[in-house]
Amino acid sequence: MKYYSTNHQSPQVDLMTAVTKGLAPDRGLYMPERIGKLSKAFFDNISNLTFQEISFEVAKCFFGEDIPEEKLREIVFDTLNFDTPIVAVEKDIYSLELFHGPTLAFKDVGARFMARLLSYFLSESKKTVHVLVATSGDTGSAVANGFLGVPGIRVHVLYPKGKVSEIQEKQFTTLGRNITALEVDGTFDDCQALVKSAFMDNELQQQLVLTSANSINVARFLPQAFYYFNAYAQLTDKNTNVVFSVPSGNFGNLTAGLFALKMGLPVSRFMAANNRNDVVYHYLQTGKFTPRPSVATIANAMDVGDPSNFARILELYQHNHAQISAIMQGTTYSNDQIRETMAQVFRTTGYLTDPHGAVGYRALKEKLQPGETGIFLETAHPAKFTETVEEIVGKGKVPMPERLKAFLEGEKQSNALSPAYSDFREYLSHL
Repeated sequence: MKYYSTNHQSPQVDLMTAVTKGLAPDRGLYMPERIGKLSKAFFDNISNLTFQEISFEVAKCFFGEDIPEEKLREIVFDTLNFDTPIVAVEKDIYSLELFHGPTLAFKDVGARFMARLLSYFLSESKKTVHVLVATSGDTGSAVANGFLGVPGIRVHVLYPKGKVSEIQEKQFTTLGRNITALEVDGTFDDCQALVKSAFMDNELQQQLVLTSANSINVARFLPQAFYYFNAYAQLTDKNTNVVFSVPSGNFGNLTAGLFALKMGLPVSRFMAANNRNDVVYHYLQTGKFTPRPSVATIANAMDVGDPSNFARILELYQHNHAQISAIMQGTTYSNDQIRETMAQVFRTTGYLTDPHGAVGYRALKEKLQPGETGIFLETAHPAKFTETVEEIVGKGKVPMPERLKAFLEGEKQSNALSPAYSDFREYLSHL
Protein backbone atom coordinates (compact mmCIF):
# COMPACT_ATOMS: atom_id res chain seq x y z
CA MET A 1 0.00 0.00 0.00
CA LYS A 2 1.29 3.44 -0.92
CA TYR A 3 0.55 6.64 1.00
CA TYR A 4 0.18 10.07 -0.57
CA SER A 5 0.17 13.61 0.85
CA THR A 6 -3.02 15.63 1.19
CA ASN A 7 -1.08 18.52 -0.37
CA HIS A 8 -0.17 16.42 -3.44
CA GLN A 9 3.30 17.97 -3.71
CA SER A 10 5.34 15.01 -2.42
CA PRO A 11 6.01 11.54 -3.87
CA GLN A 12 4.07 8.56 -2.60
CA VAL A 13 5.76 6.50 0.11
CA ASP A 14 5.44 3.08 1.70
CA LEU A 15 3.92 2.43 5.13
CA MET A 16 7.25 2.38 6.96
CA THR A 17 8.16 5.82 5.60
CA ALA A 18 4.71 7.25 6.36
CA VAL A 19 4.90 6.01 9.95
CA THR A 20 8.50 6.97 10.66
CA LYS A 21 8.22 10.40 9.02
CA GLY A 22 4.74 11.27 10.31
CA LEU A 23 4.31 14.35 8.13
CA ALA A 24 4.91 14.56 4.38
CA PRO A 25 7.71 16.87 3.11
CA ASP A 26 5.10 19.27 1.68
CA ARG A 27 3.51 19.57 5.16
CA GLY A 28 0.58 17.42 4.08
CA LEU A 29 -0.86 14.46 5.96
CA TYR A 30 -0.42 10.96 4.60
CA MET A 31 -3.45 9.11 3.24
CA PRO A 32 -3.66 5.48 2.04
CA GLU A 33 -3.98 5.30 -1.75
CA ARG A 34 -7.16 3.24 -1.37
CA ILE A 35 -9.59 2.08 1.31
CA GLY A 36 -10.49 -1.61 1.29
CA LYS A 37 -14.09 -2.77 1.65
CA LEU A 38 -14.97 -5.43 4.19
CA SER A 39 -17.10 -8.35 3.01
CA LYS A 40 -20.77 -9.02 3.69
CA ALA A 41 -19.70 -12.24 5.42
CA PHE A 42 -17.62 -10.19 7.88
CA PHE A 43 -20.60 -8.06 8.86
CA ASP A 44 -22.94 -11.08 9.01
CA ASN A 45 -20.60 -12.71 11.53
CA ILE A 46 -19.38 -9.61 13.38
CA SER A 47 -21.41 -10.28 16.55
CA ASN A 48 -19.54 -13.56 17.03
CA LEU A 49 -16.10 -11.98 16.89
CA THR A 50 -14.01 -10.52 19.73
CA PHE A 51 -12.74 -6.94 19.65
CA GLN A 52 -9.31 -8.27 18.74
CA GLU A 53 -10.64 -10.46 15.92
CA ILE A 54 -12.72 -7.61 14.48
CA SER A 55 -9.75 -5.25 14.64
CA PHE A 56 -7.43 -7.73 12.97
CA GLU A 57 -9.76 -7.95 9.95
CA VAL A 58 -9.92 -4.15 9.78
CA ALA A 59 -6.14 -3.83 10.19
CA LYS A 60 -5.51 -6.20 7.28
CA CYS A 61 -7.27 -3.76 4.96
CA PHE A 62 -4.75 -1.05 5.81
CA PHE A 63 -1.57 -2.82 6.81
CA GLY A 64 -1.88 -6.38 5.48
CA GLU A 65 0.21 -5.74 2.37
CA ASP A 66 3.16 -4.40 4.37
CA ILE A 67 3.31 -6.56 7.49
CA PRO A 68 3.32 -10.38 7.70
CA GLU A 69 -0.10 -11.60 8.80
CA GLU A 70 1.10 -13.30 11.97
CA LYS A 71 3.09 -10.22 13.01
CA LEU A 72 0.10 -7.97 12.38
CA ARG A 73 -2.09 -10.31 14.43
CA GLU A 74 0.44 -10.13 17.26
CA ILE A 75 0.51 -6.32 17.14
CA VAL A 76 -3.29 -6.03 17.15
CA PHE A 77 -3.89 -8.61 19.88
CA ASP A 78 -1.13 -7.15 22.09
CA THR A 79 -2.47 -3.61 21.57
CA LEU A 80 -6.04 -4.48 22.52
CA ASN A 81 -5.75 -6.14 25.93
CA PHE A 82 -8.89 -4.25 27.03
CA ASP A 83 -12.42 -3.84 25.67
CA THR A 84 -14.45 -0.88 24.40
CA PRO A 85 -17.99 -1.71 25.56
CA ILE A 86 -21.18 0.14 24.68
CA VAL A 87 -23.38 0.95 27.69
CA ALA A 88 -27.07 1.86 27.44
CA VAL A 89 -27.58 5.31 28.97
CA GLU A 90 -31.22 5.71 28.00
CA LYS A 91 -33.57 4.59 25.23
CA ASP A 92 -31.74 4.63 21.88
CA ILE A 93 -28.62 6.31 23.31
CA TYR A 94 -25.45 4.38 24.15
CA SER A 95 -22.06 5.37 25.47
CA LEU A 96 -19.05 3.83 23.74
CA GLU A 97 -16.65 3.62 26.67
CA LEU A 98 -13.12 4.13 25.41
CA PHE A 99 -11.49 4.54 28.82
CA HIS A 100 -10.70 0.96 29.78
CA GLY A 101 -7.10 1.01 28.56
CA PRO A 102 -3.91 1.70 30.56
CA THR A 103 -4.29 5.51 30.67
CA LEU A 104 -8.11 5.49 30.70
CA ALA A 105 -8.56 7.39 27.42
CA PHE A 106 -9.47 6.51 23.82
CA LYS A 107 -6.00 7.30 22.58
CA ASP A 108 -4.64 4.13 24.19
CA VAL A 109 -5.83 2.25 21.08
CA GLY A 110 -3.93 4.30 18.50
CA ALA A 111 -0.89 5.01 20.68
CA ARG A 112 -0.33 1.38 21.67
CA PHE A 113 -0.77 0.21 18.09
CA MET A 114 1.65 2.80 16.76
CA ALA A 115 4.27 1.99 19.42
CA ARG A 116 4.22 -1.66 18.45
CA LEU A 117 4.23 -0.96 14.72
CA LEU A 118 7.11 1.48 14.99
CA SER A 119 9.04 -0.97 17.17
CA TYR A 120 8.57 -3.61 14.45
CA PHE A 121 9.90 -1.28 11.75
CA LEU A 122 12.87 -0.25 13.92
CA SER A 123 13.78 -3.74 15.12
CA GLU A 124 16.82 -3.93 12.83
CA SER A 125 17.81 -0.25 13.03
CA LYS A 126 20.51 1.06 15.32
CA LYS A 127 19.28 4.67 15.16
CA THR A 128 17.38 6.40 17.97
CA VAL A 129 13.98 7.67 16.85
CA HIS A 130 12.63 10.81 18.52
CA VAL A 131 8.84 10.85 18.78
CA LEU A 132 7.41 14.37 19.00
CA VAL A 133 3.87 14.68 20.30
CA ALA A 134 1.75 17.74 21.03
CA THR A 135 -1.09 17.16 23.49
CA SER A 136 -4.17 19.01 24.64
CA GLY A 137 -4.84 16.36 27.27
CA ASP A 138 -4.93 12.61 26.74
CA THR A 139 -2.63 12.15 23.74
CA GLY A 140 0.47 12.81 25.83
CA SER A 141 -0.34 10.21 28.47
CA ALA A 142 -1.43 7.57 25.94
CA VAL A 143 1.67 8.02 23.77
CA ALA A 144 4.07 8.27 26.71
CA ASN A 145 2.74 5.11 28.33
CA GLY A 146 2.47 3.29 24.99
CA PHE A 147 6.14 3.96 24.18
CA LEU A 148 7.51 3.74 27.73
CA GLY A 149 10.63 1.58 27.76
CA VAL A 150 10.51 0.77 24.02
CA PRO A 151 14.16 0.35 22.91
CA GLY A 152 15.51 2.89 20.43
CA ILE A 153 12.72 5.43 20.98
CA ARG A 154 12.67 8.69 22.93
CA VAL A 155 9.38 10.54 23.37
CA HIS A 156 9.08 14.32 23.77
CA VAL A 157 5.63 15.47 24.91
CA LEU A 158 4.76 19.15 24.35
CA TYR A 159 1.78 20.43 26.34
CA PRO A 160 0.28 23.87 27.10
CA LYS A 161 1.14 25.12 30.58
CA GLY A 162 -1.87 25.24 32.91
CA LYS A 163 -4.28 23.93 30.27
CA VAL A 164 -4.43 20.19 31.06
CA SER A 165 -5.86 18.59 34.20
CA GLU A 166 -3.51 17.58 37.03
CA ILE A 167 -4.15 13.90 36.43
CA GLN A 168 -3.53 14.18 32.69
CA GLU A 169 -0.29 16.05 33.39
CA LYS A 170 0.91 13.52 35.96
CA GLN A 171 0.35 10.67 33.52
CA PHE A 172 3.21 11.82 31.28
CA THR A 173 5.38 14.00 33.55
CA THR A 174 6.09 11.33 36.17
CA LEU A 175 7.41 8.52 33.97
CA GLY A 176 11.03 9.48 33.32
CA ARG A 177 13.10 6.88 31.45
CA ASN A 178 12.68 7.58 27.71
CA ILE A 179 9.87 10.12 28.21
CA THR A 180 10.51 13.90 28.43
CA ALA A 181 7.73 16.42 29.12
CA LEU A 182 8.01 19.95 27.68
CA GLU A 183 5.71 22.52 29.31
CA VAL A 184 5.00 25.18 26.68
CA ASP A 185 3.93 28.66 27.75
CA GLY A 186 1.13 28.81 25.16
CA THR A 187 -1.79 26.87 23.68
CA PHE A 188 -2.14 23.43 22.13
CA ASP A 189 -1.99 25.07 18.70
CA ASP A 190 1.42 26.50 19.65
CA CYS A 191 2.59 23.01 20.64
CA GLN A 192 1.31 21.53 17.38
CA ALA A 193 2.99 24.30 15.37
CA LEU A 194 6.34 23.57 17.05
CA VAL A 195 6.09 19.88 16.15
CA LYS A 196 5.17 20.64 12.53
CA SER A 197 8.01 23.17 12.23
CA ALA A 198 10.52 20.59 13.43
CA PHE A 199 9.41 18.22 10.68
CA MET A 200 9.90 20.93 8.07
CA ASP A 201 13.43 21.76 9.32
CA ASN A 202 15.67 20.03 6.77
CA GLU A 203 18.87 20.67 8.71
CA LEU A 204 17.37 19.16 11.85
CA GLN A 205 16.08 16.19 9.86
CA GLN A 206 19.66 15.48 8.79
CA GLN A 207 20.73 15.40 12.43
CA LEU A 208 17.85 13.43 14.01
CA VAL A 209 15.31 10.79 13.11
CA LEU A 210 11.99 12.46 13.97
CA THR A 211 8.43 11.18 13.86
CA SER A 212 5.09 12.23 15.28
CA ALA A 213 2.65 10.29 17.44
CA ASN A 214 -0.19 12.78 17.09
CA SER A 215 -3.18 11.72 15.03
CA ILE A 216 -1.41 13.28 12.05
CA ASN A 217 0.45 9.93 11.94
CA VAL A 218 -1.40 7.25 9.96
CA ALA A 219 -0.43 4.60 12.52
CA ARG A 220 -2.15 6.63 15.25
CA PHE A 221 -5.46 7.51 13.65
CA LEU A 222 -6.26 4.51 11.42
CA PRO A 223 -6.49 2.04 14.34
CA GLN A 224 -9.15 4.27 15.88
CA ALA A 225 -11.51 2.81 13.29
CA PHE A 226 -11.35 -0.46 15.24
CA TYR A 227 -13.75 0.56 17.98
CA TYR A 228 -16.43 1.86 15.62
CA PHE A 229 -16.77 -1.68 14.28
CA ASN A 230 -16.70 -3.07 17.81
CA ALA A 231 -19.52 -0.73 18.84
CA TYR A 232 -21.66 -1.85 15.90
CA ALA A 233 -20.94 -5.51 16.73
CA GLN A 234 -22.44 -5.03 20.20
CA LEU A 235 -25.77 -3.60 18.98
CA THR A 236 -28.65 -6.02 19.37
CA ASP A 237 -30.62 -4.43 16.55
CA LYS A 238 -28.35 -4.08 13.52
CA ASN A 239 -31.16 -2.87 11.28
CA THR A 240 -31.33 0.46 13.08
CA ASN A 241 -29.96 3.72 11.64
CA VAL A 242 -26.74 4.27 13.59
CA VAL A 243 -25.52 7.78 14.44
CA PHE A 244 -22.10 8.28 16.04
CA SER A 245 -21.60 11.47 18.03
CA VAL A 246 -17.91 12.28 18.30
CA PRO A 247 -16.43 14.87 20.70
CA SER A 248 -14.04 16.55 18.28
CA GLY A 249 -10.77 18.43 18.76
CA ASN A 250 -8.05 17.56 16.26
CA PHE A 251 -10.62 15.42 14.37
CA GLY A 252 -8.56 12.21 14.22
CA ASN A 253 -11.35 10.29 15.95
CA LEU A 254 -14.08 11.40 13.57
CA THR A 255 -11.81 10.90 10.56
CA ALA A 256 -11.29 7.29 11.63
CA GLY A 257 -15.06 6.91 11.81
CA LEU A 258 -15.41 8.19 8.25
CA PHE A 259 -12.79 5.65 7.13
CA ALA A 260 -14.87 2.94 8.83
CA LEU A 261 -17.89 4.17 6.86
CA LYS A 262 -15.91 3.97 3.61
CA MET A 263 -14.98 0.38 4.55
CA GLY A 264 -18.65 -0.56 4.71
CA LEU A 265 -19.67 0.07 8.32
CA PRO A 266 -23.44 0.81 8.28
CA VAL A 267 -23.58 4.37 9.67
CA SER A 268 -26.31 6.89 8.82
CA ARG A 269 -24.33 9.96 9.84
CA PHE A 270 -21.85 11.45 12.27
CA MET A 271 -22.22 14.30 14.73
CA ALA A 272 -19.12 16.49 15.07
CA ALA A 273 -19.69 17.67 18.64
CA ASN A 274 -17.61 20.75 19.47
CA ASN A 275 -17.03 22.96 22.45
CA ARG A 276 -16.41 26.65 21.75
CA ASN A 277 -13.53 25.71 19.43
CA ASP A 278 -15.91 25.35 16.54
CA VAL A 279 -14.15 26.12 13.26
CA VAL A 280 -15.45 22.88 11.70
CA TYR A 281 -18.98 23.65 12.89
CA HIS A 282 -18.73 26.95 11.02
CA TYR A 283 -17.35 25.17 7.95
CA LEU A 284 -20.38 22.88 7.93
CA GLN A 285 -22.66 25.93 8.04
CA THR A 286 -20.81 28.11 5.53
CA GLY A 287 -18.42 25.98 3.46
CA LYS A 288 -15.49 28.10 4.66
CA PHE A 289 -12.73 26.64 6.84
CA THR A 290 -11.14 29.45 8.83
CA PRO A 291 -8.77 28.33 11.61
CA ARG A 292 -8.38 30.69 14.55
CA PRO A 293 -6.66 30.65 17.96
CA SER A 294 -8.08 28.08 20.37
CA VAL A 295 -9.90 29.08 23.54
CA ALA A 296 -9.68 27.24 26.88
CA THR A 297 -12.72 25.24 28.00
CA ILE A 298 -13.55 22.57 30.58
CA ALA A 299 -13.45 20.03 27.72
CA ASN A 300 -9.77 20.79 27.26
CA ALA A 301 -8.80 17.91 24.96
CA MET A 302 -11.02 19.54 22.33
CA ASP A 303 -9.41 22.97 22.61
CA VAL A 304 -8.04 23.03 19.06
CA GLY A 305 -8.41 26.03 16.77
CA ASP A 306 -6.74 24.53 13.70
CA PRO A 307 -7.62 20.81 13.58
CA SER A 308 -5.02 19.00 11.49
CA ASN A 309 -7.12 16.02 10.50
CA PHE A 310 -9.76 18.11 8.81
CA ALA A 311 -7.42 18.07 5.81
CA ARG A 312 -8.02 14.31 5.61
CA ILE A 313 -11.79 14.78 5.72
CA LEU A 314 -11.60 17.31 2.89
CA GLU A 315 -9.45 14.88 0.90
CA LEU A 316 -11.78 11.96 1.60
CA TYR A 317 -14.68 13.87 0.01
CA GLN A 318 -12.72 15.82 -2.66
CA HIS A 319 -13.35 19.11 -0.81
CA ASN A 320 -17.07 18.76 -1.58
CA HIS A 321 -18.92 20.71 1.11
CA ALA A 322 -22.29 19.24 0.16
CA GLN A 323 -21.04 15.67 0.57
CA ILE A 324 -19.30 16.41 3.86
CA SER A 325 -22.26 18.23 5.39
CA ALA A 326 -24.59 15.42 4.27
CA ILE A 327 -22.72 12.78 6.28
CA MET A 328 -21.52 15.02 9.13
CA GLN A 329 -23.52 17.51 11.17
CA GLY A 330 -22.02 19.86 13.75
CA THR A 331 -22.91 21.21 17.17
CA THR A 332 -21.14 23.64 19.49
CA TYR A 333 -21.58 24.12 23.23
CA SER A 334 -20.43 26.57 25.89
CA ASN A 335 -18.93 25.62 29.25
CA ASP A 336 -22.28 26.31 30.92
CA GLN A 337 -24.07 24.01 28.48
CA ILE A 338 -21.48 21.26 29.08
CA ARG A 339 -21.91 21.58 32.87
CA GLU A 340 -25.68 21.58 32.51
CA THR A 341 -25.54 18.40 30.41
CA MET A 342 -23.24 16.53 32.79
CA ALA A 343 -25.55 17.33 35.70
CA GLN A 344 -28.71 16.40 33.78
CA VAL A 345 -27.36 13.04 32.55
CA PHE A 346 -26.25 12.06 36.05
CA ARG A 347 -29.47 13.25 37.65
CA THR A 348 -31.82 11.50 35.22
CA THR A 349 -29.89 8.33 34.31
CA GLY A 350 -27.18 7.88 36.94
CA TYR A 351 -24.56 7.77 34.20
CA LEU A 352 -21.39 9.77 34.82
CA THR A 353 -19.83 11.47 31.80
CA ASP A 354 -16.62 13.43 31.51
CA PRO A 355 -16.89 16.90 29.89
CA HIS A 356 -16.04 15.54 26.43
CA GLY A 357 -18.55 12.71 26.55
CA ALA A 358 -21.19 15.19 27.70
CA VAL A 359 -20.68 17.17 24.49
CA GLY A 360 -21.26 14.02 22.46
CA TYR A 361 -24.33 13.05 24.49
CA ARG A 362 -25.95 16.47 24.16
CA ALA A 363 -25.57 16.44 20.38
CA LEU A 364 -27.57 13.20 20.28
CA LYS A 365 -30.25 14.51 22.65
CA GLU A 366 -30.77 17.50 20.40
CA LYS A 367 -30.35 15.92 16.95
CA LEU A 368 -31.33 12.22 17.12
CA GLN A 369 -34.32 11.41 14.92
CA PRO A 370 -37.02 8.72 15.39
CA GLY A 371 -35.76 5.35 14.19
CA GLU A 372 -32.12 6.21 14.89
CA THR A 373 -29.80 4.74 17.51
CA GLY A 374 -27.18 7.11 18.86
CA ILE A 375 -23.75 6.17 20.16
CA PHE A 376 -21.61 8.89 21.74
CA LEU A 377 -17.92 8.41 22.37
CA GLU A 378 -17.01 8.62 26.07
CA THR A 379 -13.37 9.38 25.40
CA ALA A 380 -11.89 9.50 28.91
CA HIS A 381 -12.69 8.31 32.41
CA PRO A 382 -14.48 11.02 34.44
CA ALA A 383 -11.85 10.64 37.16
CA LYS A 384 -9.33 12.31 34.86
CA PHE A 385 -11.39 15.47 35.47
CA THR A 386 -12.36 14.81 39.08
CA GLU A 387 -12.37 18.42 40.23
CA THR A 388 -14.59 19.57 37.35
CA VAL A 389 -16.94 16.58 37.51
CA GLU A 390 -17.39 16.64 41.27
CA GLU A 391 -18.04 20.37 41.21
CA ILE A 392 -20.99 19.57 38.95
CA VAL A 393 -22.39 16.28 40.28
CA GLY A 394 -21.24 16.39 43.93
CA LYS A 395 -18.24 15.43 46.05
CA GLY A 396 -17.40 11.75 46.30
CA LYS A 397 -19.35 10.84 43.17
CA VAL A 398 -16.34 10.01 40.98
CA PRO A 399 -14.64 6.67 41.62
CA MET A 400 -10.84 6.92 41.42
CA PRO A 401 -9.25 3.94 39.61
CA GLU A 402 -6.11 2.57 41.23
CA ARG A 403 -4.10 3.29 38.08
CA LEU A 404 -4.85 7.00 38.35
CA LYS A 405 -4.06 7.07 42.08
CA ALA A 406 -0.60 5.71 41.28
CA PHE A 407 0.05 8.48 38.75
CA LEU A 408 -1.04 11.19 41.22
CA GLU A 409 1.53 9.99 43.73
CA GLY A 410 4.38 10.44 41.23
CA GLU A 411 6.66 13.47 41.11
CA LYS A 412 6.26 15.86 38.19
CA GLN A 413 9.31 16.25 35.94
CA SER A 414 9.05 18.75 33.09
CA ASN A 415 11.09 21.29 31.15
CA ALA A 416 9.76 24.81 30.57
CA LEU A 417 9.65 25.92 26.95
CA SER A 418 8.55 29.11 25.18
CA PRO A 419 6.33 28.90 22.07
CA ALA A 420 9.21 30.22 19.93
CA TYR A 421 10.50 27.61 17.46
CA SER A 422 14.08 28.79 17.98
CA ASP A 423 13.93 27.60 21.61
CA PHE A 424 12.46 24.22 20.65
CA ARG A 425 15.07 23.82 17.95
CA GLU A 426 17.82 24.58 20.46
CA TYR A 427 16.44 21.85 22.72
CA LEU A 428 16.30 19.29 19.89
CA SER A 429 19.77 20.14 18.56
CA HIS A 430 21.32 19.03 21.85
CA LEU A 431 19.73 15.58 21.89
